[in-house]
Amino acid sequence: MMYLMVAAGLVLLLIGGEALVRAAVSLADRLGVSRLIIGLTVVAFGTSAPELLVCIQAALEDAPGIAIGNVVGSNIANVLLVVGVPALIAPFVCERAVMRREGLAMVVATVIVIVIAWFDGIRFWPGLLLLALLIAFLFTAYRQARNGGGSSVADEVAELGESVPNNGLVIALMLILGMAGLVAGSHLLVDGAREIARSAGVPEEVIGVTLVALGTSLPELATSVVAAFRRHGDVAIGNVLGSNLFNILGILGITAMVSHIPVPAQMLHFDFWVMLGSALILFPFAFARQPIGRIAGLFFLVAYVGYVLAQFNGLSGMPIADLAGL
Repeated sequence: MMYLMVAAGLVLLLIGGEALVRAAVSLADRLGVSRLIIGLTVVAFGTSAPELLVCIQAALEDAPGIAIGNVVGSNIANVLLVVGVPALIAPFVCERAVMRREGLAMVVATVIVIVIAWFDGIRFWPGLLLLALLIAFLFTAYRQARNGGGSSVADEVAELGESVPNNGLVIALMLILGMAGLVAGSHLLVDGAREIARSAGVPEEVIGVTLVALGTSLPELATSVVAAFRRHGDVAIGNVLGSNLFNILGILGITAMVSHIPVPAQMLHFDFWVMLGSALILFPFAFARQPIGRIAGLFFLVAYVGYVLAQFNGLSGMPIADLAGL
């Protein structure tokens, strides 16, 4: 039953998130909002809505391990899995310019969260700081994209809005159904994940960084795999960097403003550093101008499988005193 709850929750999150994003894009476009602004705000926040609802739901249900685990696990999966799998299909180049902007921002955000989390978890004011940093980044990205034309962002917005009829009633209905799907899906996913954690006898954060995080990363993985078959694997890099940045600054920031997020010792001494390592691993490819090929993709995939196995083979059951020595 609990596995059905998780599966149903993931399906509702996927469908609800897609409906919400497309309807919101169509509505903003209809109201005359710049497509560049839509792409940097409505699309960015909308595609992160499933993770956001899951984290807020987990925090409200006193399951902070699932909330923080979802973000940390998603960021790890986004690099090792969402970049690794497309690289197995077709090699692609990681552009220097992208890593200088979004990549560096992702690393800095990761370090900031590690420092904040070390001092009694993530609370309201640090959460507000994270959200403010996200807004500052979006403003900078807007100015850069406007100076560069922002054509790719506008094209993405146009594509998202194509499948939604330009009818106010239809848009409103899709917005309502999309949000309802997200709320119901997050509730089912969090409850199912907690039951699995209890029955398996593992901490909730372990389920958060594995099952929940993998589930909420599936849309990015699907998008990247399709792009790889079309020989546009570099799309995976943009998706990963943007998603990871929003996870850290937006999702953790908003969730912390709703409820204090304590960080388990295991995550402070292990998972956070794996997240930072995965954030740094793309830089050598970019600055050496080396494509991320099949060997690198296989390494990424093996590293991710190893990370997941480590969660269930002794690491999660280690006492805090032993974890402090890691």
